[in-house]
Amino acid sequence: MILEECRDNWDAPGQEQILSAALRRNQVLWSIFQAELTDPDNPLPKELKENILSLSLFIDKRTLEIMAFPSPEKLSAIININLNLAAGLRGEP
Repeated sequence: MILEECRDNWDAPGQEQILSAALRRNQVLWSIFQAELTDPDNPLPKELKENILSLSLFIDKRTLEIMAFPSPEKLSAIININLNLAAGLRGEP
């Protein structure tokens, strides 16, 4: 995962560009989730959609915060949410 690499190699050359690209890619992914979750034909239960949308708002805020004030520690929350959501989508505990 590129966000993890950014966090773990924070002082690497060219890191600012890599971080920017990784954050943009993550924003696109979460924008797709938002669009799908707000589609009236989405079959997921309402509570689940609301919970994922709440996470997406947090992701949006944290992403903007990282863009304004970069810090490797701030990436951990986004990384953990992404990993947990991916595990849930795969049906893993």
